[in-house]
Amino acid sequence: MSEPRNDVPRNHDLPDRDGAPRTAAPKPRQTRPSTRGGSKPRRGAPVAGSRSTGARTTRIRQASVPEPQRISRYRRWYGTLHPSLQLIGLQLWMPLFFIVGFCLCYVFAFHAPHPHDVPVALVGSDPSLVAAVDKALPGEYVFHLYDSLAQAKRDVLAGTMAVAYDPSTNEVFKASAHQFQVASLVPATLTSVLTATGAAAPTVTELAPLPAYDEYGTVAMYVMLAWCIGGYMVAMFIGIMGGPLRHRTRMTVIVVGGLVISLITNTLAGPVVGAIQGHWIELVLIAWGWIVAIGLAVNGLSYFVGRFIAAPAMICFVFLSMPSSGGAYPKWFMPEPFAWLNNVVVGSSMVDMIKHEIYGVGPGSGRGLLTMACYAAAGLVLMFFGKKWWERRRIAAIVNGRTTMFQDAQNANREFLGKQRDAELERHGLTSTETGTLSVVRDDDWEDDRVGGDVFTGGRDGLEGQAPQTGRIPVVRPADRSGPGRPGGSGNGPRTRPVPRTDASRAPEPQHGRHAER
Repeated sequence: MSEPRNDVPRNHDLPDRDGAPRTAAPKPRQTRPSTRGGSKPRRGAPVAGSRSTGARTTRIRQASVPEPQRISRYRRWYGTLHPSLQLIGLQLWMPLFFIVGFCLCYVFAFHAPHPHDVPVALVGSDPSLVAAVDKALPGEYVFHLYDSLAQAKRDVLAGTMAVAYDPSTNEVFKASAHQFQVASLVPATLTSVLTATGAAAPTVTELAPLPAYDEYGTVAMYVMLAWCIGGYMVAMFIGIMGGPLRHRTRMTVIVVGGLVISLITNTLAGPVVGAIQGHWIELVLIAWGWIVAIGLAVNGLSYFVGRFIAAPAMICFVFLSMPSSGGAYPKWFMPEPFAWLNNVVVGSSMVDMIKHEIYGVGPGSGRGLLTMACYAAAGLVLMFFGKKWWERRRIAAIVNGRTTMFQDAQNANREFLGKQRDAELERHGLTSTETGTLSVVRDDDWEDDRVGGDVFTGGRDGLEGQAPQTGRIPVVRPADRSGPGRPGGSGNGPRTRPVPRTDASRAPEPQHGRHAER
């Protein structure tokens, strides 16, 4: 009866009875199934470089051999550094970018806010007031004439006018809930100008006061910032680590992550901290929509910039959005281009929607919903074209064998960590195999600290530390058999035979060998 064919190499990484790993090589393959009977291809088999189509075979064009990648002198030098140091150096662009962006956006925008073209609603007319303000503060205030006091008040509440002044009653109307800085600075400036002309100080009337839990009107700005950071960070990590994921998988993560972030931020800002009273469900829905819109936009950008997605994401949704949002200072106090960016950044629409929902001031939800839809649509378009562009670049890099410095550093660090792991295992008397299992390194110089035991319990293998009372049963490998009736082969399996017990067999083994058997 013929033996079954079993010449496929196997990984024998389990230790034998004596604690040593198997080293017997598998029986070499005698023939190749595809070349039995000669080196010519079988009849009807396709030839390399051809494609069978029905009854005919057509030649296909072979890909040209790519040119070797050109490595600069700096890159060769950088590759000689420690792998972990390489990875750290390739990530230092982020703190450098953050410092530059913070200085150019936050410090530049807020170091000297100054009013310019502040709109003031003037009920009726007062040429002497207009002339006095233009002379004392040129270019800072622009007066808009109104016939109706009610309409002037509505525009102040909507945020299109900073304040309203009625000369007939010498009264200034403000809305602190919409913009605290404007409500504090503009009436004081008008009062100083009026008193300088000999008129009496006007009466200041509050149309929308701030509650005690938002004394300076900054809650909307910081809640907006939390929404923006949460939205772009979710999509940023998807872009960095989830390149091969499908669109629906990415969008699912963005939608679910956006809901979780919305629930957490609004719960903390509302019931936990008490900075917002009520409107919890409405704010959760608003935040969810904004986080998803921001996530889609960042996700679309990530296909084009890869691991550098943090740079455009922070520029669009943090560095430019926060100074231009109007949360800290209104656009009439911001320098260009932040004053103009107030019309397009997400922060402006988000702050307006929050204030309109909580305090009933500012423009309605229409502008915010339109901006939200535009960012989401832009993200979907970028996702559609960016996925194809990313796949073409990836295939081209694989075919041409192109790598980046970051990929080289990752590969070097992986090899270094593997060697470090093997060295650490060897220190403890272990070694790793290709399949990830562990086996014992038999080294007479190595001893486990527990071998000696202590004066109370004795050795590890018993109270007295005696040697086992059974004889050794060595394993006979297939390669050791030479009988004609039992040919060798990895498929026959190991067999054992008893060894008579002699005095030598009772000799105690090295202590660490018994640990390996256990």
